[in-house]
Amino acid sequence: MSVESDLHNAGDPTRAKTLSRFFKTGKGEYGEGDVFIGLTVPQVREIAIKHLSTDKKILKKMLENKIHEYRLTALLILVEKYKKSDSNEKRKIIDFYLKNIRYVNNWDLVDLSADKILGDYLFDKDKSLLYKLAKSSNLWERRVSIISTFHFIKNNQFEDTIKITETLMKDSHDLIQKACGWMLREMGKRNVSVLKNFLDKYHKDMPRTMLRYSIEKFSKVERSKWM
Repeated sequence: MSVESDLHNAGDPTRAKTLSRFFKTGKGEYGEGDVFIGLTVPQVREIAIKHLSTDKKILKKMLENKIHEYRLTALLILVEKYKKSDSNEKRKIIDFYLKNIRYVNNWDLVDLSADKILGDYLFDKDKSLLYKLAKSSNLWERRVSIISTFHFIKNNQFEDTIKITETLMKDSHDLIQKACGWMLREMGKRNVSVLKNFLDKYHKDMPRTMLRYSIEKFSKVERSKWM
């Protein structure tokens, strides 16, 4: 059975309506035009694992599809392919990911792929691409820039998370503020003094959403102090 058939067979019209509202697909909203057939992430992941042999031509068509779960499945297949690849094949996957980055166009698509592919690849390489993405006019490319640093954070490298957050500090979109706050919080889990040094410098100027997300794991008393 094809990957598309598996996805449609597992779809749930009722869940699709809920997901359409949750991912803001209405006119003028960030997910405008996105179409859901109603699968959970675990369902999509299970189908992706089943179809890891899917070639890049089919993956490209899936990424170009307006159905959200098609794009998510293609990205999860890419993540799994990347994990199993040698350095040459990883480079090809990176090129494919970047050529099709315009289809990584909702927050879950970014969050489930950026650090696992782009972040992993750039960890020991020049990271100027992430700084370019951070200045993009495209919301999702900006989110890719900061979420990619999650891989660095997991390896106790915080410099790029801090610098990219500084670049995005005045971003007005709450999905960027939330992403930066989330990465700062993850940084703080590994080194709270680095987070507090950042907060000492910026807490008065940070968007409140970013600040709230970054201090979420602090005690109520400490959260009050920073707010």
